[in-house]
Amino acid sequence: MPDLPMPETPTVLIVDDNRPLADGFAQALHDEYETLTAYTAREARESLHEDVDVVLLDRRLPDTSGDRLLEEIRASGYDCRVAIVSAEEPTDGSDLDCDRYLTKPLSGVDAVRRAVSDLLDFDVSH
Repeated sequence: MPDLPMPETPTVLIVDDNRPLADGFAQALHDEYETLTAYTAREARESLHEDVDVVLLDRRLPDTSGDRLLEEIRASGYDCRVAIVSAEEPTDGSDLDCDRYLTKPLSGVDAVRRAVSDLLDFDVSH
């Protein structure tokens, strides 16, 4: 019987300047996903590649706004889902091109896992 290829483990890039929070998200996800962490927009740009499936992106980064980084991700054509994770409430007229908006504080690690799982199951034709 031929060996079947192992399914690829999804990759999640966590971008947040709050190191304990970013590291906590990575810890919560590491059993099911390949995780990468970035604490600045510059580090996020260096870590982002075509195999990243989900980006958890803070809106307030020290070197560039998360909104601007989101625009760069979309303009670069990466095929990934992006969830904004912010203490700021979304504005009604928000023109953010994100797949999900999560408001901090999140209610535990299950909320992070559920959000990533939902984003991976997201049907583009919705």
